[in-house]
Amino acid sequence: MFRIAAASLVGTAIEFYDFFVYGTAAALVLGRLFFPSFSPLAGTLAAFGTFGVGFLARPLGSAVFGHIGDRYGRRPVLLASLLLTGLATVAVGCVPSYASIGMAAPVLLVLLRFLQGLGLGGEWGGAVLLTSEHAPEGRRGLWSSFPQMGPAVGFLLANGLMLTLSSTLSDGQFAAWGWRVPFWVAGLLALTGLWLRRSVEETPQFRALAETGHRADAPLSEVLRGHWRLLLLTGGALAVGYAVFYAVTTWSLAYATEHLGVHRSVMLACIMVAVALKGVATPVIAVLGDRYGRRPLCLAGCTASALWMFPFVALLRTADPLLMTLGLLGALLGMVTMFAVVGAYLPELYAPRIRCTGAAVGYNLGGVLGGALTPIVATALADGSGPPWAVAVYLTAIALVSLACFALLPETNPVVVRQRTGAYANAEKGAAETTAPA
Repeated sequence: MFRIAAASLVGTAIEFYDFFVYGTAAALVLGRLFFPSFSPLAGTLAAFGTFGVGFLARPLGSAVFGHIGDRYGRRPVLLASLLLTGLATVAVGCVPSYASIGMAAPVLLVLLRFLQGLGLGGEWGGAVLLTSEHAPEGRRGLWSSFPQMGPAVGFLLANGLMLTLSSTLSDGQFAAWGWRVPFWVAGLLALTGLWLRRSVEETPQFRALAETGHRADAPLSEVLRGHWRLLLLTGGALAVGYAVFYAVTTWSLAYATEHLGVHRSVMLACIMVAVALKGVATPVIAVLGDRYGRRPLCLAGCTASALWMFPFVALLRTADPLLMTLGLLGALLGMVTMFAVVGAYLPELYAPRIRCTGAAVGYNLGGVLGGALTPIVATALADGSGPPWAVAVYLTAIALVSLACFALLPETNPVVVRQRTGAYANAEKGAAETTAPA
């Protein structure tokens, strides 16, 4: 299990590295390089617009790769999605700026960002099913949390490299070529991930489906026809996690550097500390999900997120590195209380024959609802000299919507469900015995 979980973690980390390095570049340099005729605010909004394109592509990628995963196996998804995302990311680092090729530059940027999102949309489903379908029942949450640590590792790799480059290069060097280096590094990382995943075995549940001939012929159609309500609920439930994560890692970086005068190296360091601690907390929270259930932790995470958004904005506004880190960390801990368990939760909501499609589309639909628009909306709401309380209102509203969606979803942890069912059955039996005639 450790070898399988490590393979899923490494691959997910590499794919999210590819995705996050674009978000950091969008916050720091892409606006003025690819949209130079815009004002600074409009340029940042346009760069975040291309960032959002990746989220719009993710549900399509999850549908395409989900079909492959449900029809032909989880393993091909792991290899194809990693290759697609890696190639697209390397190509982003090679796109000339607007000054060199004019409008073709932002057009190429949007196209490659779309391909990045397409690949990442397939990655998550394959990675979590690799671990969840191999894992023993009582430890499914723990092992499925390994791919959930991938985003934190990928973010630290991407931003660690960005931080090093931005600290050692002049502003002119960083804008001219320094920002491209992390994109080129993605090629080496993708080759490493492919090498690690080459010997991964197919999951037992898919092998059983293949042997019995019970694979879905059209998994997406089956999901949309028979499980559309579940799909919408899972997308809405996960929206707050995406919104909070990208508010912390992308919007706050742009806001602090442009509005508060915080140096980009300082802000990147604050975000990286918060994300590293989030990564450490992920398996710990997942173990709690194995013991107490997935749904209670998701409800607690949504509630914490709703309560923390105003303190988050207030602490960010201080521009003090320690206080900003505290605000960022509090937001991410609320978010990870949900996302530490969704690697087990979402697959358990769907039958094995449509699991790769259903879980992946639901997960990435949450990305569209919560992640695609958050940097754009938050940047627009924060324009001005006053505290960006409107951003806190926006994030709190998303948290409340997600809380309502989680409240309508069932518990899926098989151990917890059996315990509750057994307790109910014993209580019914006891009541019957006490009321029976002597």
